[in-house]
Amino acid sequence: MKGGSGGGGGVAPAKRRWRGLAIAVLFLVVLSMLVPLGFLLGLHSGFHSAGHIPLQRPSPSGDRSSHIDNLVRKLGPTLPKDVLKGFVNEAKNETSSINATPRTEQKKGIPIPPQVVMQPFTSKNISRINGKAKMKSDVDESEGFCDLKYGSYCIWREENREEMQDSMVKKLKDQLFVARAYFPSIAKIPAQSKLSGELKQNIQEVEHVLSESTTDADLPPEIQKKSRRMEAVIARAKSVSLDCNNVDKKLRQIFDLTEDEANFHMKQSAFLYQLAVQTMPKSLHCLSMRLTVEYFRDHLFDKELSEKYSDPTLQHYVIFSNNVIASSVVINSTVVHARDTVNQVFHVLTDWQNYYAMKHWFLRNTFRDAVVQVLNIEDSDSYGKATLSHLTLPVEFRVSFPSNDSAPAIHNRTQYVSIFSHSHYLLPEIFKNLEKVVVLDDDVVVQQDLSALWSLNMGGKVTGAIEICSVKMDQLQSYLGEHSFQKHSCSWMSGLNVIDLARWRDLDISETYWKLVKEVSMKEGSALLATLLSFQDQIYALDRVWVLSGLGHDYGLDIEGIKKAAVLHYNGNMKPWLDLGIPKYKEYWKKFLNHEDQYLSECNVNR
Repeated sequence: MKGGSGGGGGVAPAKRRWRGLAIAVLFLVVLSMLVPLGFLLGLHSGFHSAGHIPLQRPSPSGDRSSHIDNLVRKLGPTLPKDVLKGFVNEAKNETSSINATPRTEQKKGIPIPPQVVMQPFTSKNISRINGKAKMKSDVDESEGFCDLKYGSYCIWREENREEMQDSMVKKLKDQLFVARAYFPSIAKIPAQSKLSGELKQNIQEVEHVLSESTTDADLPPEIQKKSRRMEAVIARAKSVSLDCNNVDKKLRQIFDLTEDEANFHMKQSAFLYQLAVQTMPKSLHCLSMRLTVEYFRDHLFDKELSEKYSDPTLQHYVIFSNNVIASSVVINSTVVHARDTVNQVFHVLTDWQNYYAMKHWFLRNTFRDAVVQVLNIEDSDSYGKATLSHLTLPVEFRVSFPSNDSAPAIHNRTQYVSIFSHSHYLLPEIFKNLEKVVVLDDDVVVQQDLSALWSLNMGGKVTGAIEICSVKMDQLQSYLGEHSFQKHSCSWMSGLNVIDLARWRDLDISETYWKLVKEVSMKEGSALLATLLSFQDQIYALDRVWVLSGLGHDYGLDIEGIKKAAVLHYNGNMKPWLDLGIPKYKEYWKKFLNHEDQYLSECNVNR
């Protein structure tokens, strides 16, 4: 019994010894792990434990600065070089001060480099001083941050910020486009039926809003909430994982939507362009109606100077027009540059619709000593057979042809060839007592005195016109058919034409024209063909300095050439009285408008 108890007492001390040894070993293992870890942490923090003296001398300033530069480059965000330069210079200065201290002070360890606090650009910490962007010291983080990865873009954005017009409408359109793109893919996923329903509902709501609103002012008050809901549901849709088939469907839908929309806008713009070209602007229609009403209210101005209208010794100008302002600009510009206006007589041939407006306008406006006669070419009671059922203005043909044989179609040259209309062939009958007239189109502006045209010797030719040698007769073969022309002869244009009415009557040009019209009436471009055949070998080529054409379609005309030309011809679709007119050419036309006229102001013609 005693022996058993004695044996048990020997075992317990042995176990306690083994337990102590195990604890000691475990402590040593933990200590062996903590000491290196602490040492490494000390190096990473840039200091050594107290009493530790580094074996190596501190690194030179160049190595120290490169070390900090590397740390900033690896750990810091991407910044512009001009911003980082300041931080690196501070680090260099700090290192220099370390090298300048005695070695006894250096034994305390390597000092901590100055902490670099990189502040993001915001709209609050950028100011302008003398036109240059500067950083403000006070940063208001509550205003939001500009992403640092864009660098100096933030400064550029502040300097070039422009206020967007109707930004909410544009934002809604963008959201609607994105939602439409995601909806088909989301709708194919059965597990996302709820999200699909929300997306569809938001699309319908935004479509309804945009169908009734075109500007921010038209939007309903709760539009901000709708926009936020749409933005939230789009974010949820973007977070859904889609397989390759759904992604392919979405991309195809985006492509199809974009292509269809582009085609729609191209067709719409082409239609609206043609509509704007062929339709009288609202302001000019307003002016015509106002003048017509005023004509029947006031007859005091209705006075005629018939003795001048038929005097063959005077200078007679003829204008075919249904545009009050256009014909007024032609007459005004001609009179302003004329040396003597006493002998000038203008005949404006128009239709029933604009006859009284024209008459009232030219009776209430004077043009120095020149006189203006307004004639209604549709009045059969006054002119008998020399009338038409409706007024026809000079016809313009658009001719496109490649600049060379290998040039693509996009580089084709385009010319607008304007020729006489049916109305021109009534001139010998309407003006029976006159022997010579100058015909001006209503889309011209006169910049020099035209009196020299009346002493022009045309050598027996019927009409003097500007030849267009950039358009040869062989290039018009599709219009001319089998008729014989000199292939390399130049075509000619209306705009400024000197007409010998006596010679016209002798050759019976009008009868020839009407016969040709009947023969080729079924062909495309019959008017062009009939006119060219009627005046074949009867064109006197005027000097090209008289007329510069192309101001209604050619953006590349030389400004010096425009200033030197005697007459500017706005042939083409972009007439100067239209919004489509080429802005840099409009000023030569607008300066002959009377900007103080009451009717022009009331009908907003002066804009």
